[in-house]
Amino acid sequence: MTSYTTGLFTEFLTRLFLRIHGFRILKSRYVTGHYTNRAEIDIIAKKANLIVFVEVKKRRTTIDAFNAISATQVKRLRRAAETFLAQNHWSGDARFDVVIFTPFKIQWFKGAL
Repeated sequence: MTSYTTGLFTEFLTRLFLRIHGFRILKSRYVTGHYTNRAEIDIIAKKANLIVFVEVKKRRTTIDAFNAISATQVKRLRRAAETFLAQNHWSGDARFDVVIFTPFKIQWFKGAL
């Protein structure tokens, strides 16, 4: 598998994981700001009055996964999330989660970014 297909498969597994935990998937690979400093949110999910923006990483260690999320990427993700919330007139709660796949383990960090 290439890194691209591995990423797609990891995002697929994360969507299943979230659905098992009661979330409804609203968007996958949500992109905003085409042809500019665009951001892509891997998964946007909803449960009750909560929208969760999920960043998915597959790395050898948890530290490597968190190190792969730069400050610039976090800023772009926040702008993309604000755009999504404004476009959908969302007035409920929202948070950023990170789901990390390491060998033999899935870790879900709620409110991580």
